[in-house]
Amino acid sequence: MKELVRCRPCGFVMDADKLGDVCPACGMPRKVFEPYREKVSRKRLLLLNFDLHPIAIHLSQALVIAIPLLVIITNLFKQFQPEVLKNVLIFSVFVFPFTLILAIITGAIDGLTRFKTLATPILRVKIIFSLIILSLSVALFFIAPQGNLYVLTIGLSILSLGAGIQLGLWGKKLVNVILPGSYPQKKSSKVTQPEGEKG
Repeated sequence: MKELVRCRPCGFVMDADKLGDVCPACGMPRKVFEPYREKVSRKRLLLLNFDLHPIAIHLSQALVIAIPLLVIITNLFKQFQPEVLKNVLIFSVFVFPFTLILAIITGAIDGLTRFKTLATPILRVKIIFSLIILSLSVALFFIAPQGNLYVLTIGLSILSLGAGIQLGLWGKKLVNVILPGSYPQKKSSKVTQPEGEKG
């Protein structure tokens, strides 16, 4: 089994034999690293290391940004490849709900794997915003192909973008969350300072 080390200041974990002079994540010198033993089960780690949710969420993020831009470009530059732009827009609107469903399913798998529940406060908010943006995408699915509903299409696409941004901000809060039992907890209540900061 590979020997692991963890950077004390930032929590970055890596193989000990790949450690250079500094932490690849925060740049601190190698002396701040400590031995690390992974306590998360191999089965859970294997599932998390597939990064299913980050991959799925990037697909929907690309579309939530592209759709309002395509709507604006299609309507502002009516002479610039109108058929191509319209077809790309309709395709994007068609695919969008399916990428969101994939993101929601993988998000549920990720949440259950990390936290063993979907009932935490942040996950509940993420679920609510996911359902809001999914509802908006379904509305877009039916409205956008009808060329005479430009104002409604742009409104729904901007609301989708706003919901997507808020969803991303909530998701960002979970990026650095430590997996349950991942890092050894010291029983001492004293706060230890890294070397060089002690006065």
